[in-house]
Amino acid sequence: MKHKGRCFEAEDEKNQDLMRAYRQNLSDCRVVVMSDIWKAIANMPSERFWVSEERAAIVVSRIIKGDDLRYMRPTKREMFIEIYHRVMELKQRQPYIALYKLCRKVVNSPAPKFYMTPLSVRQTIYKIKKKWKQKKQRLQH
Repeated sequence: MKHKGRCFEAEDEKNQDLMRAYRQNLSDCRVVVMSDIWKAIANMPSERFWVSEERAAIVVSRIIKGDDLRYMRPTKREMFIEIYHRVMELKQRQPYIALYKLCRKVVNSPAPKFYMTPLSVRQTIYKIKKKWKQKKQRLQH
């Protein structure tokens, strides 16, 4: 559960990646249907898995111990299961590397999608745009 005031250290990078996907998707469309755009962005490849390395290592170790992650939302569960599979694949090739280092490698590798719902994509992009507008207004005054 995310606590109020807690921030993800790579949030700016995540927002830039999300806006890149947004602009790319808008430029590829002939007819703009926003609901389709949010779905397309959610399923576009991402620069990396947008989760902290520490969190990924904790969840992967839980999966190894038998946790089925039922308590997580489907998109988050899907992301951690993908990370787990990639970590286990690396572990077979490099058995002497620590789990944390393997998780770091996987988390910083390209992700097949953003692992966000279309609604989350929409809300996040609107928040990013709002922050940019506020920053622009502050600079003008």
